[in-house]
Parts: sequence; structure tokens; C-alpha cells
Amino acid sequence: MEKSKVYFTNMRATSKMNLLQKLERLVRKAGIEQIDFTGKFSAIKIHFGEPGNLAYLRPNYSKVIADVIKNLGGRVFLTDCNTLYVGRRKDALEHLDAAYENGYNPFTTGCQIIIGDGLKGTDESYVPVPVGEYVKEAKIGRAVMDADIIISLSHFKGHELTGFGGALKNIGMGCGSRAGKMEMHSDGKPNVRTKSCVGCGACVKICAHSAISLIDKKAQIDHAKCVGCGRCIGVCHFDAIGAAWDESNDVLNKKMAEYTWAVLNGRPHFHISLVIDVSPFCDCHAENDVAIIPDIGMFASFDPVALDMACADKANAAPAIADSYLAEQLKNKNGSSNDHDHFQTAHPETNWMSCLDHAEKIGIGTKQYELIEV
Repeated sequence: MEKSKVYFTNMRATSKMNLLQKLERLVRKAGIEQIDFTGKFSAIKIHFGEPGNLAYLRPNYSKVIADVIKNLGGRVFLTDCNTLYVGRRKDALEHLDAAYENGYNPFTTGCQIIIGDGLKGTDESYVPVPVGEYVKEAKIGRAVMDADIIISLSHFKGHELTGFGGALKNIGMGCGSRAGKMEMHSDGKPNVRTKSCVGCGACVKICAHSAISLIDKKAQIDHAKCVGCGRCIGVCHFDAIGAAWDESNDVLNKKMAEYTWAVLNGRPHFHISLVIDVSPFCDCHAENDVAIIPDIGMFASFDPVALDMACADKANAAPAIADSYLAEQLKNKNGSSNDHDHFQTAHPETNWMSCLDHAEKIGIGTKQYELIEV
């Protein structure tokens, strides 16, 4: 396969060219104008950050991309889907509150925010995945699938399950509805936390498959009847129902790649990743640890696989920041800042390459890239 082009610019700035101007120059050089945006609904997939976390991307960056798309005639909006875990982004109302609290609103970004899978994470489209080895029908937020064009704007950082979070995770995991996220993280069947269950019966009423019953005023789920739709999670006001989180990390990564295929297949897409504030854990945490490496720069490409590979290579070539989580892990294993894989060092149980290998195998893109500095 021919090498994909990945465009890169560092984080240096001058009085004549600030970082926001550099970002616009980068995406234009990378060819975003090749996409016909005229009159088309254009989704910018982004992570708004869990309140308390300060490593997420500032809304200023999203405004640059939104303005470029609007200038090219697109009808642009920012989007993300609700979370599977309990936090401040588990339904659309809290999710919007969290986004606003973190600075994302139409005034700061120049466009509207739409939560992709609706009020309770159940507004989804079922997308066939003929290339899937693990996923035959992905469950994607409906607003994401209704868009004509997908643009991903990702904060590249470490992740405790997938090694790192970049473009593929932002798209694949991020665009999954609650049931989709549950399918990626587990065998797709929720469980009841009996200590939290108050026996209100809301889950019993919402279940279309008669899989839930109340026994001794506690909900119980019959997994033989359960189809893994996740509606019981959305309707529970006591956070008493959750996923099993029992899938292996390699299978999780491969499912995530297959969900990415479902989101991108058949429509124009373009991808941007910022390797800055590289915290060791996901932006879903309500806190962020000190960055593990220095800021690297901004990357853009039509190929999300090549983009993730280029970001990982640049990050792994950087030195560990003293006293960071990565530096501690290196010390514990008697390693050095020159160890080749910072993300596997930080999270030894992960294998981030399994996601990229599988994404390449099913035709999303290639790990082979030409890095072009802007």
C-alpha cells in the first residue's frame, strides 16, 4: 500500500504566527479543502473533557476547524456520544453542562453542540460491518451517522486500556452509543449493582425483551434474554446498572477499529490530532496527571491509521518528563527515557499496536506514512 501523507507542525509560535493560525495553515496544507463541504452537515468529533480534567483540548482549537469548514460552505457542529461509565457526561443534559463548563459553547466555538446518541445514550443507528471479525452491526450515535462528513479533532494522550487515545479511539469508541460502548468493553450484557439498586422498576419497564425482573426489591437481568441495548443503564437514576468491563484489551482495540470503520465508511473524512498535554490517562478522568512527555505538535491527515502511527512514533521518540507517571514507571522497570514504547511502559497490560494492525487489516488506512512538516 502506498504511504499516506501526514502533515505536522510544531508548537513554536511567533508574533506573526500564533498556534491557532498554525493549525489553520496545517489543515489547509493537508488538503481539507479537497472535501466538498458545500451545504453538507459536517460533524467535528471531539472529547469535551470530564469536568475536573484540565488536559482536554481548549475550545479555541475547535473554533479554528469550525471556521474553516464554515468558510468552505459546510454546516458544522461539534459532537460526542454519552459515556458508559458514571460521570458528568452520561446523559445529554449533563454532557452539555460539562461541555459548557469546560468552555465549549456556540460563542467560543462558532458552532452548535449536538450529543450524538441523544438524551439517554439510546438514540443510535445500526451500521452493518461486513469486514468485522468481532462486530457485525455497530451501534453508532444517530447524529454522527446523519452527518455527511466526519472530521475528528483528537487530543493524543495515554490510556489505561488502549495504551493511548488518538484518532481511532476518538472515532471508534467515541461515536459508539451506550450499547456500542458496552459491546466494545464487554460481551455486551449489563449487570446490576445490587447495593445501589432501590427497586424502582424503571429498568423493568424500559426493557423490550422482558429480560429484567425485580426479586426481593432488587433488579436482576436474565442474560439469556438480554440483547445488550443499554437502555436500562440510561433509565437508571441511581447508577445501579453497568457494563461488565471484561473484554480483553486486544479485543477491545479490534472492536474499536471495527467501529471506526462503521463511522467512516462511505463518506468523506479528515483527521487532526494534537500531541500536547500528554497525560498518562484518558480525558474521561475527572483529573489529569502531569504530562508524561513534552508537547510535540499538531498533525493532520486523511488517514487516521497513519495519523495515529505518526503521533505514536513522535511521542515515543520524546524524553520522559521528570517525576511524571512515565518516569516513575521507567524507574520501576530500571528503564530509561529512551525506551522505545512509552505507552506500553506506562500501561504494561496494553497493546496499542493491535488497534492499528486491525484497522490496517480491514482497510481503514495504513501504518506506512510520509511525514511532511509545515
